[in-house]
Amino acid sequence: MTIGIVEDEAVWRDKIKAAIEKYCMEKNVAAWIKVYDNGKDLMENADVDLLFLDIELAEGEDGFRIAEKMRDSGSQCKICFLTSHAEMARLGYKVNAFRYIDKKYMEEISEALDSFFKTKIQERIMYCKDTAGIRIGIHLGELLLVETSGRKLRYLMLDGSEHFCEGRISETAQSLSPFGFFYVQRSYIVNLKYIESASSREIMLCNGLKIAIGRVHRGEFKKEFFKWRMLFED
Repeated sequence: MTIGIVEDEAVWRDKIKAAIEKYCMEKNVAAWIKVYDNGKDLMENADVDLLFLDIELAEGEDGFRIAEKMRDSGSQCKICFLTSHAEMARLGYKVNAFRYIDKKYMEEISEALDSFFKTKIQERIMYCKDTAGIRIGIHLGELLLVETSGRKLRYLMLDGSEHFCEGRISETAQSLSPFGFFYVQRSYIVNLKYIESASSREIMLCNGLKIAIGRVHRGEFKKEFFKWRMLFED
């Protein structure tokens, strides 16, 4: 994950960078922070996922124009505009701004980061070897569940397709846990995103499949499902 900062004033650059570093440390998030004092340097190295961009830069550079160039280049970068002039926020819609942050309220950087990571948490691909020994990629955002199938693991996708791969379900559950998956019982790992309903003993997924919650997992499931709903759903 790469986060960029474009700010021509050193004092503000340091404040913004410090706020991002503090957030990453507290949330245990790994991110590479790139700092620029002008838009030209950014455009020459524009491989960033999230950008904090000052609207008014030195030598007549315009943050909105920089954002337009990035959009026209096909960049998928999310942009948070920074300014001391609140009246300029209304112009952000022209370039589909992700956030507008008034420099008087730097605490809003944490909220912007929370929202950004919410959108990215399942935009990852995990890799495993299928039954033919071929390494395949599985998009976590489209993965409905993982279940044991003999000595293999069955990965069921949202569209109904499936992959059979090598692996142990307990180890897979541990690796998927940070990305919104829960080891609901010894044979199943489910994507919390696709739970349609849940009781104290059973869940129902969006495809209608009902799965019993293992007795030893019930207390932890309730906490994790509640946390997911609070943090990652609108």
